[in-house]
Formats: sequence, structure tokens, C-alpha cells
Amino acid sequence: MPGATPDKPPATTPDSASAPAPDTASDAAPDPRRWLILAVASAAQFLAVLDMIAVNIAFPAIGADFSSASTAELSWVLNAYTIVLAALLVPAGRLADAIGGRRSFLTGIALFGLASLACGAAPGLGTLIAARVAQGVAAAVLVPTSLSLALPAFPRRERATAVGVWTAVSAVAASSGPVAGGLLAASDWRWIFLINPPVVLVAWVAGLRLLPRTGPVPGGRRRLDPLGTLLVLLGTGAVTTACVEAADWGYGAPATLGFLATGLVVGAVAVAHVRRHPDPVVDPGLFRTRAFTAAALGLLSYFLAYAASLLAATLLFTGAWGWSPARAGLAVTPWPLAVLVVSTLSGRIVRALGERTTAVVGGLCFAAGPMWWVLLAGGDGAHYAVEFMPGLVLTGIGAGLYQPVMFSAAGLLPARRLSLGSGVLMMSRQGGSALGVAALVVITGGAARPGLDALRAGWIFTAVTAALAAVAGAALRTGVRHETRETGKNRTDSGENRGSGRDPARHH
Repeated sequence: MPGATPDKPPATTPDSASAPAPDTASDAAPDPRRWLILAVASAAQFLAVLDMIAVNIAFPAIGADFSSASTAELSWVLNAYTIVLAALLVPAGRLADAIGGRRSFLTGIALFGLASLACGAAPGLGTLIAARVAQGVAAAVLVPTSLSLALPAFPRRERATAVGVWTAVSAVAASSGPVAGGLLAASDWRWIFLINPPVVLVAWVAGLRLLPRTGPVPGGRRRLDPLGTLLVLLGTGAVTTACVEAADWGYGAPATLGFLATGLVVGAVAVAHVRRHPDPVVDPGLFRTRAFTAAALGLLSYFLAYAASLLAATLLFTGAWGWSPARAGLAVTPWPLAVLVVSTLSGRIVRALGERTTAVVGGLCFAAGPMWWVLLAGGDGAHYAVEFMPGLVLTGIGAGLYQPVMFSAAGLLPARRLSLGSGVLMMSRQGGSALGVAALVVITGGAARPGLDALRAGWIFTAVTAALAAVAGAALRTGVRHETRETGKNRTDSGENRGSGRDPARHH
């Protein structure tokens, strides 16, 4: 920066902003409230994921109430939330870093509760869609902030376990979404939204009492980047819209291609902009940390495989095998159960194997699941326990190993970039999920009941993308350092490497 001197604190230099801060969590005694903080953060994650899944199941009931609306109009009850959430994750993460994670979290969860009330009381479709947009905004604030508030409370040796619990909560929300949505919609679809405010109130009060009082991290006044924020919103929103709407519009339709092209062009402009701006909405310095870059790319590839695999399993059960939706939902259960068990043990596994090995094994286990189905899945489902369930367990084990390690890479970033980094990783999740569904629909030809040959092609795609996620995992550090070694190393990095502009995470 102009006028800087060698004695100026390194927090104000571009290089130091991208290097990991010393791991003070290893030096100090663990926060005795850390598991309660994680519970509050996980509750927010649970609500955000549950409301994305449960509403899909209630879609027919919503359509019956608004019978004059077309299917295209009704689809925005689902898509408005998904698109807004994906588009706002990065700007919301940047905002949380600027104003403080606690304030951002409490604001976001209050907005989520109010938006849920508006959804439940919506007198018309337009009001419901507007309330879903507000829910998407609130979820975009909550999701990256929840992780960035929880991680610093844990010493490094416990972070994989903490993120494993956070991941397990997400898996439980995703797996229970269809069941909860079906049960509540059987009474009245509005209950899907009206059950949120009591949970929100409890989480808000708990967050007010438990969450650490954080403000803007010292290091100089942050400059606004309204143009960069707008470019990120437009680019991400356009690409997500193309992926979400392509099945209805047609994959070669002008609208689909137009939104996709717009998103890619705006994205290229955004990249050029952030490289020139003195304090951009997305700091390129985030990606100077090799492990964080590997995590962002790995999660994108992993969720391509995850979303495509889940949809392919559903299409097999309800299509080729002719099972009811309730039976299909029950048949998928071994997957989230395996995620739940393995992710809660992830801390011990990482300490035994190291981060790199855990991620690689997780990616390969996930890839093994679809390959099992390619080789053994038959056409009638009579031998589900042998033909399909082992693949579900393999993918669940892979998810439980892979996600905690990759999401915990956000903890490598300095405090002033933690929420932004979490937002980038969450955008990889959302973008990968949208692209995975779109890719599978293209591979299967958009058929509601694709045949086994089309599904096998989809499983090969998911195996390949999961294997690419394993390759990204190989770029992580070689293993978890012992606490006694870690403290001294981090102190050395903070003193010597920050002055030289080197990124210590590249050498772990």
C-alpha cells in the first residue's frame, strides 16, 4: 500500500491478508462453551437445508392451493430460494467479515424467522415467492456465518470433529426433509414454514447469550466494492438460474443458453475486476492458500457427484423399480445414516490418517458406490440389499470422511476472511449441486423414468467426478500436526513468512 513501511503491521499488507493467521486456538484453553456454540450454528444450518428440501415434497399441495397458477409460476416457490441463496453466499460472507459474525448471524436468523412467518401466512403466490426470496437472503447470511463462528471456538485437534457434527446435521436435515415435508403437507403445507419461528426464537436467544462478541477484525478500514458485489450476484445468479430452469426451459433453449452465456461473461468480468480492486468482494488472496483452493475445487466436484447420485437413486426407485415415494425415501436412509456415524467420528479418523489421506479415501469411497451400482444394480429391485444398499453405505462413508476435512479448510484463513472463505466453500456446494442435477438430467435425456442404461451412464459420471474430488483432496496437507509442533510452527509462520509474502499453507 502507498506509504507503507517495513514496520507497518502485516495485517494491512495484501500478502498477509491471504496467509493463515497463527492458530491461537491451539495456544489457549478451549472455549468451554464451544459445543453449545456449535449447536446454535448447526441449528441454523439445519433450518436452511430443511427448508430447501421439504418444500419440494409439498409442491403438489402448494399447487392445489394456488390452482390458477401455472407450473412455471409455481416453480419459483422452489427456485427463488435456491437461486438467491447461491448468489448471495459470497457477498454475505464478506458482509459478515466487515460487520462481525455475531451481528450478522443474529440478523440473519431473525430475518429467517420473519420470512418463514410470511411464507406461512402468504395470501397469494406472489407474496409466497417474495417471502421465499427473503428466506434465501437470510439463509445466505446464516450458512457461512454459522461455520465461521463455530470454528474459532475449537482447537485445531477438534475442528474435524466439529465440522463433522456440522456436516452430520446437514445430512440429517437433507434426509429428513422429504419425511418432514410429507407429514406436514398432509396437514397443511403452511406448517413447513410455521414450525420455523419457535426454533428460530430459541436459536436467537441462545446465540445472543453464547456467541462470542465479534466485530470487524482490526487491520484497516475495509473499502466497499459495490461493482464487484453486483458482478458476483449477476454471474452466480445467471448460471444458477440456467441450471435450475434448464429442465423446464430445455437445455438448448435460447433462455437457458442466454442465462448461461451471461453468467460466464459476467463471471469473467468479475474475475478481472477483483484482480484490480484494492479490496475486492472476493479477495484473490484466498486462493493463495493451496489447501483452501483444493477445498473449493474439491467440494465443487464432490457435490456434482453427490447431487447427481441422489437424484439417480430416486429415479431408479420410483422409475425403473416402480416404488412409491415413501418407499424410495426409506430406501435411501442407509446413506445419511452412514454420513451421520462416520462424520461424528471424523476427528479421530483425521488424527489417525491425516487430512490428505482422509479426504482421498473419502472421495474414493464415494466413487466406489456408483461403480457398485453400475456393476450390480438390476432391473426389478428384488435384491436391493445386495445390489444397491452397499453402494449407499459406501457413498455415505465417503461423504462422512470427505466433507468435514474439506469444509474445515476455511479455518486456515485469517479471521478477517473466515466468513468470506466459508461463503466461497458454500457456493461450491450450491453450484456443484445445481450442476450435478442438470448434468444427470442431460445424461438421462430428461426422462421421468430413465432406463438402467441411462442411469448407468449417470453413475459413471458421478464416479468420475467423485474421483476428481479425491484428486483435489490429495492437494491438502500431508497430515495433522501435533499440538506441540503446531504452536511453534505457526508462530514462526506469523513472524517470518508474513514479512516475506510466502504462504505457509503451501508447505504443510
